[in-house]
Amino acid sequence: MRVLGSFVLCIEAIIVFLALLVAAGSGSVQSQWTAAIIGLVIAALLVASIGVLRRPWGAWWGSIMQVVVVAIGFWAPLMFIVGGIFAVLWFVAVRSGSRIDRLKAEAKAKADGGTRTQSVPPTQSQRGTSVRRRKPPTG
Repeated sequence: MRVLGSFVLCIEAIIVFLALLVAAGSGSVQSQWTAAIIGLVIAALLVASIGVLRRPWGAWWGSIMQVVVVAIGFWAPLMFIVGGIFAVLWFVAVRSGSRIDRLKAEAKAKADGGTRTQSVPPTQSQRGTSVRRRKPPTG
């Protein structure tokens, strides 16, 4: 989930910032500076959210950020579309990523066999090296 979620949040941060700049340039938002500052703050929060994904509540925080991005649509109507697209991508990333993580954990548990409790160092023959014996010095 972290890989897919990180990808969605990273791309979303870039697109949200640029979309708000476009909204300011097209006249749908009154102040270009306000749009740039809000876009920069939201983009910074989205990038910071990438680091939060490893926490147990990281997916919930990412979902809250999706709601924030969609809610910006009340200020800049273009963001309803952009936010909606990324909300769907976020949902797919969380759902698919969680399934992938679960399958990886199951495969790892199956490969380990669950029977080994401690690691045993390999013997010489298991390492594939042979023991060389020195000849006694002649002399």
